[in-house]
Formats: sequence, structure tokens, C-alpha cells
Amino acid sequence: MAGHVDQVLGPPDDTVSFIQPRAMFYVTVLWVVAAAWAVVLVLFLVLSVLFGARPGPGDIVLYAEAALIVPVSAAAVVLLVLYRRLGWLHTSVHGIDFAATARKPVHLPWSGIASVGLHGWGPFTELVVTPVSADYAQVLEGRGFAPRTRRRGEETSYVVDVGLMSPGPDVLLAELHRRIPSKV
Repeated sequence: MAGHVDQVLGPPDDTVSFIQPRAMFYVTVLWVVAAAWAVVLVLFLVLSVLFGARPGPGDIVLYAEAALIVPVSAAAVVLLVLYRRLGWLHTSVHGIDFAATARKPVHLPWSGIASVGLHGWGPFTELVVTPVSADYAQVLEGRGFAPRTRRRGEETSYVVDVGLMSPGPDVLLAELHRRIPSKV
């Protein structure tokens, strides 16, 4: 089956868009990097003391500066690299279009969706979309890597990071329930 063109009648402006705000993405990357970096600094300090180093006041200031500067800089670099490639999702009368962060977009008509569900919590919430068959999913042209997939047996599902999307995952779930109530 090459093309699944659904003949639908409905308003062309019935599109709902979900995007990842750059500020929320930056702050989330910042706290994740800061937590990991703090653990690395503490381990380095403990190992240094175990091997005989005696940190002085200058060393403590250096550690404090590194604890503040490195996470901010690393989060800024990640945001600059992914600036125009953050995840998004659009629903319309024609189906669902989505792209995970730094991935190619995918289009699925509503009739081609077997099931959808949210997994995870908070900023790490993921939407898992399972098509009826692989023929229904159309990978669209665009920059990025191949779409994120999850395989279980013969079933292939597409995964989109929606935890940081605005409006949130609860609104997304309500929108999907409105469009395909039997598959959510």
C-alpha cells in the first residue's frame, strides 16, 4: 500500500499544535546536566582527598565556579545544536504529524493508528504511536535522524518525547481521545 489518502470532510483549520518551548528545554537540560556534574565534582573531590590532596580555599572557589559555569555552558551548547530541531506534534482532520527531537517527521492518518499511549513521567513523558501496519506510516523529508521506534515482536511503534511540550501531555491525551477515542 503506497499511499493512504483519507478522504475526510472537515474544517481545514482544525489543527492543534504541540511544541517544545526552547526555554523549558534549556532549563530541563540545565538541571539534568547540573545534577550529573555535581555528582562528578563530588566524586572527584572525594577521590582527591583519598589520594592525599588537601583542597584549599582557592580550590573550593574553583569547584564552585565549575559547578555553576559548566552546566550553563553545556545546556546552552545543546540548545544551540538542537535549536530548530526540537520535537513537535500536529493533529488535524488528516491525521497526526510528529517529530521527536532531532528526528525526521512522520505522518499517520487516523485510520492507520492501532493504538497510542503515554509512558514515563514529568519531562520524560513519551507518546508511543503504533500504526496498524508499517505501510500507513509515512516518513517525511526533513533534517534529522530516522524516527525513534520501539519494536516488540512484529510490531513497530513510533516514540515522541512529549513531556516538555506545550500544551502538556494531558491536553495531548485529551486531543487524541477526541480524535480516536477507541485507540487511546
